[in-house]
Amino acid sequence: MIIGICGGSGSGKTTLLKRLSQHYAHLTPSIFSMDNYYKPIHYQHVDENGQVNFDLPSALHEDQLIADLHALHRGEPVEIKEYQFNAPPGKHVLITVNPSDIIIVEGLFSFHYGEVRSVLDLSIFIDVDLEVQLDRRLYRDQETRGYTREAILYQWKNHVIPCYENYLLPYRKDADFLFRNDVHADEDFSKLVALIDEKLKITGSV
Repeated sequence: MIIGICGGSGSGKTTLLKRLSQHYAHLTPSIFSMDNYYKPIHYQHVDENGQVNFDLPSALHEDQLIADLHALHRGEPVEIKEYQFNAPPGKHVLITVNPSDIIIVEGLFSFHYGEVRSVLDLSIFIDVDLEVQLDRRLYRDQETRGYTREAILYQWKNHVIPCYENYLLPYRKDADFLFRNDVHADEDFSKLVALIDEKLKITGSV
C-alpha cells in the first residue's frame, strides 16, 4: 500500500509522516521523502532577482525519484543520499530504504508528478491556514537554517505561495483524505488510521 502526503511548506507533512510511521511501527513502513531528491544548488532555477527558487517541480531529480519509488513498489530496496540542509556536496549520508507493506511518500510534489500520483493507494492533503504555515516556516528557517526574516518573507511571497497555488492546491479536491492539521488534528488522525486499517485489511497486510 502506497500512501502519499502532500501539503504546503510548514503544513506538517513531516509531523504526520512520523506519526503514521510510529502508529504502524509493527509493519516497519518504508519512508520515502522527496526531499532526498533535490538537485545541487547550481542546477536550481534562479529568479529575476538572482534568488534560487527551490519551490519548482524542476528542483528535484524527478526521473530518479520515480525509478526508486517503482523499485520499492516491486519489493526492491533502494539507496538514497539523505538530504540535510546546508550539507556540503558529497557529504550527504547514504541510506537504504527497504520495502514494506506500507510505503509512505511525502513531498511538495507528491500529487503533481503524474507517475507518482498514479501509484498511490491513498492520497492525503494537509489543510492548514496559510498564516499558520508562514509562522511555522519563519520559526524553522530562522532557528535551524539561519535565514533572515526578510529572506524568508521574500521566498514566501515569490516562491512558496506560487508553488502552492500552481502545483499543490489544484490537487486538493481530488485527495482521498483532507487532514486538518490544527485543533482537529487528533480527530482527523483517528479517522485517517481507521481508513488506512480498512484498506490494509483488503490487501491482507494486517
